[in-house]
Amino acid sequence: MKRFFQRLLPLAIGKYFNLLVLLAPKKAAQKAYLLFCTPRRGKVLPIQSEFLANAAYERITVEDMEIQTYRWPGKGKKVLLIHGWESNTFRWRNLIGFLKDAHYEILAFDAPAHGHSTGKILNVVRYTACTRSVVERYQPDYIIGHSMGGLTAVYHQYLHPVNSLKKIVTIGSPSDLKDLMLQYQKILRFNDSVLQALDKYVKGRFGFGIREFSTGIYAKDLDIEGLLIHDELDTIAPFRASEKVHNNWKGSRLIKTKGYGHSMHQDFVSEQVMDFLNS
Repeated sequence: MKRFFQRLLPLAIGKYFNLLVLLAPKKAAQKAYLLFCTPRRGKVLPIQSEFLANAAYERITVEDMEIQTYRWPGKGKKVLLIHGWESNTFRWRNLIGFLKDAHYEILAFDAPAHGHSTGKILNVVRYTACTRSVVERYQPDYIIGHSMGGLTAVYHQYLHPVNSLKKIVTIGSPSDLKDLMLQYQKILRFNDSVLQALDKYVKGRFGFGIREFSTGIYAKDLDIEGLLIHDELDTIAPFRASEKVHNNWKGSRLIKTKGYGHSMHQDFVSEQVMDFLNS
């Protein structure tokens, strides 16, 4: 019965947006945007706390947010880890083991509205602002991002080029905001009038439209080494996203896996990342 209502709820929300857009397009767009940017989960679970407790904590203020950062000390170069949607720093537990063994200094932070950080919504603009503050404060040599974290890493380097940054790794990352929004529309089944109102709202708020934001386009301006790892059967972020970024990123390498899913916690993935960092 619970699953039945869970399936009905998105459809009910979509119908609500379809009605509201007829009366108040901007209000419908605003509500659709806030829902799109509001995570359902991502907070630290009790079972995850013990692992994270081994790190050094520091909270930094970014705009109206308190961002939780983590540091595992090491004698080597600094690696910044950026997690994806509805996740937190714990998602890096496997890779952190590899990085520790190689004596890297490991840095990470919880996204707004995730983990131990404050906030209620997350979008790429807020995530990029947080990344910029963390990068300026800790000056990492490498950045590794999963899913939305990888998208943010690329967008951050495009928007705020860091000359001291040597390499970027993205794992299972999307590229086009359009793909994410069309997936959102498919789940809720709202009509194109809602999508058009949402596009107008995003354009007015951030200066780019739904079809204009693309790390595949931004990658053309990147002057840094990159590694993209993506599973061809990924159902969350399409493999073509990394293909598009790779084709436009002159200093990049693309590794395709099959059957690894979206999370990609496998040792093979960590080994490829380590080989790239060490090369």
